[in-house]
Amino acid sequence: MTFEVVAGDPGSPVILHVPHASREVVGSGLLLGAGELAEELDNLTDAWTDVIAARAAGAALRRPWMLVNRLSRLVVDPERFTDDTEEMLAAGMGPVYTHGYAGRRLRADDPARDAALLAEHFFPYAAAMTTLTGERLAATGRAVILDIHSYPSEPLPYELHGTGPRPPICLGTEGAHTPPWLLDAARGAFAGAGEIGLNSPFAGCYVPSAYWQRDTAVSALMVEIRRDIYMREPGGAPTPGLDTLGRGLGALVDAIG
Repeated sequence: MTFEVVAGDPGSPVILHVPHASREVVGSGLLLGAGELAEELDNLTDAWTDVIAARAAGAALRRPWMLVNRLSRLVVDPERFTDDTEEMLAAGMGPVYTHGYAGRRLRADDPARDAALLAEHFFPYAAAMTTLTGERLAATGRAVILDIHSYPSEPLPYELHGTGPRPPICLGTEGAHTPPWLLDAARGAFAGAGEIGLNSPFAGCYVPSAYWQRDTAVSALMVEIRRDIYMREPGGAPTPGLDTLGRGLGALVDAIG
């Protein structure tokens, strides 16, 4: 399955978006041996973020909705844009990656293959997120997207802005879509996790393009979690910090609800 929509409470406006937790790469056309592929996945997968989101959903007083990517970002990255002219596209890490976390060649250049991957995976995913957001708006008058990610304690070579602070929790914002009340709620919910930073080492958050800069009833916040506080890096088992983060994210869902 390319992605999964997990139903929540009909009255909840909250969507937990988990785009980078999977290691599944079937049908991706990658030109890597088993060891090389494992290394890429260890470094680029936001490991266990689907578990953190699921625990938060289970603990919340009003269960949020979830959209979880069941394919690795090495197949397609649903958080890139197909018309992207930004630096990540130039680095070979647009919607279909041709290069990996340290610049390794992952695929040959093949526009026809890329178009097929986008048609099969990227556009249906984007449509599902747009539909889910619209349904929350219709049901509750608002939608609140919490974009759940993780990042390593030390910068990876692909990070073009990796020299800034790397706090335990980084909150990524997107203009009018991230109101002050949502930031305040996140700071309170994750207060027990350590220092909370803003837009470093990663900035922004996911808003479906149909609503981006068009509808401020759609709020969004990216929650970036430094991996060493909940797992053994680069791709190892979770530690007790995972439970703390699940409770914190659940508290944020409750604060929104």
